Amino acid sequence: MTSKPPAAPCGHAGPCPVGEACAPALHVPCIDMARAHAEKLRLCDALEAMADDLPSRVDRLRCLSVANTLLPLLRACHRFEEEIVFPAFARTPGGQAIVARLKAEHLEDDCAAEDISEKLLAHGHGHPIENPEALGYMLRALFGSMRRHIAFERDHLLPRVMPPG
Repeated sequence: MTSKPPAAPCGHAGPCPVGEACAPALHVPCIDMARAHAEKLRLCDALEAMADDLPSRVDRLRCLSVANTLLPLLRACHRFEEEIVFPAFARTPGGQAIVARLKAEHLEDDCAAEDISEKLLAHGHGHPIENPEALGYMLRALFGSMRRHIAFERDHLLPRVMPPG
């Protein structure tokens, strides 16, 4: 997650499943999670545009920008989810098994993002893309995985950790 001003309080008056993690000067999980999803989806769009531009129209400066954003953004979002949101979700019925799965997906996405960042940095610094088909597959696999993960969190995790109403 990028450095944005802290979220304003959500204004919910009743009991909140993540209330103990809600510190308006720092985090409001239900708002911050939506911000994180939006940032990751913008990154997915950039990765998809790159995949569509292969093999010859890939912008080197865009490669550098995405490569320098990808890992720090993913790691910050994953750390936020794992430290703030997942503990509340793990206390819900069946939550522990789902949290374990989501954490495993985080590791897979981190590994894929490392490989992609390396390739994008190399291309951004003037190296040719040696295997455009492989890079396209890597890009599509990562942004597909990230979009599925976000969709799952929106459909199953957020409704169970957000305050009702």
